[in-house]
Amino acid sequence: MLLYLMFWASLFLLITNGERGFYGNPYGEWNDSQLQPTIQKLMKGYNRYLRPNFNQGPVEIGMSLDIASIDAISEINMDYTATIFLRQRWQDSRLIFPGNESLSLDGRLVSLLWIPDTFIPDSKRSFLHDVTVENRLIRIFSNGTVLYALRITATIACNMDLTKYPMDRQECTLQLESWGYNLQDVVFYWTRGNDSVKGLDTLRLAQYSVESHYTTVSEAVYETGFYPKLVLHFALRRNVLFFILETYVPSTLLVVLSWVSFWISQSSVPARTCIGVTTVLTMTTLMMGARTSLPNANCFIKAIDVYLGICFTFIFGALLEYACAHFCTMQHQTIVDVQRELLKEFEESNGTTHLVNSMSPKKMQTEDSTQQEIQEQSVACEGDEAVDKKQEKGCGLSSVKQMSHRAASMMSVENPHNIDRHSRTLFPMAFLLVNIFYWLYYLLF
Repeated sequence: MLLYLMFWASLFLLITNGERGFYGNPYGEWNDSQLQPTIQKLMKGYNRYLRPNFNQGPVEIGMSLDIASIDAISEINMDYTATIFLRQRWQDSRLIFPGNESLSLDGRLVSLLWIPDTFIPDSKRSFLHDVTVENRLIRIFSNGTVLYALRITATIACNMDLTKYPMDRQECTLQLESWGYNLQDVVFYWTRGNDSVKGLDTLRLAQYSVESHYTTVSEAVYETGFYPKLVLHFALRRNVLFFILETYVPSTLLVVLSWVSFWISQSSVPARTCIGVTTVLTMTTLMMGARTSLPNANCFIKAIDVYLGICFTFIFGALLEYACAHFCTMQHQTIVDVQRELLKEFEESNGTTHLVNSMSPKKMQTEDSTQQEIQEQSVACEGDEAVDKKQEKGCGLSSVKQMSHRAASMMSVENPHNIDRHSRTLFPMAFLLVNIFYWLYYLLF
């Protein structure tokens, strides 16, 4: 019996000391002025399913953000991934307690309090960090103000205009809305205006730099009503230096390399063909590589596509220039060979070698064609009627030959080497002019 009484006495003392250590002052008894509230006292009669100021007007909820990082910006998916610290403040008259101090609670006690149903409407994926515990903060002030902070990572959609890529400027948004409470229940506001957002000025991104940011307050309109909405706008300017070194400089050097063929002799067919085909294939590979990190959308004709198309046009034009020059050279060589054969036949038939040698090639060709016409006409006008019908066909054939000779003489170039000589100036000047218009348009407009 004595042991039974001692057991219950010790158990009573243990419980009494435990409650005093948890609720009271470990160094002595609290007086009335020093008595601090406990969560049990605050929760007495508290209904977490009812918002503050129920049937007395909307609850004003102040928002502030800290942008910890923007991990990735994807042009293919048109979104960005950011880690943010979201802080919400509101006043709940049911949580007022005496004193001037605040009460910090464990984040797991969130389930005991009413909290706003804030969500990110443009979020594709999001999660709350939980290492080592859920990253939440609950702090109750003596005037009933509640501070609720949490750290989340979200992938948020951002509509991008890539027509000036990579010299583009994108404006993305981060929107905060209430899911179930409309404007009659809650009202959102930024606690310090544009200064409510921190961290964007110190961010260091791989391809972008943050130009500016500002905040707005608006309302979301849905079929179920009007809901509070806060929007953070921030502008991102892409750093073009990386693309200049990776794409623009190599493509420009390929265009310059294609011009080397203008200084190679036209008789070096393998060398000039090799340069032309190699530059065309290399430019094609460069164009395919530049498009791998971009969305395959037909609606976007990007600035980099325009420049690569210009470079490909000039490279392909250099290859066609050699084809044209080589064709003119072969045609000119054929005409010279024909003139030599006609000259040889004329010398053998007339024996006037000294007269022919004093003539220019054009005059020889003209006289030869004139004498040939006279001979053909004389042959065509002699003979009987049966022979005349055959000779009429001969006259038509001779007229076709004359027309073909005249067309060939009109299309032939006197000196095919002038094509390369003029291309050495025209191609660089045209490329420089196109570059000036290109950069002025995409940088200034």
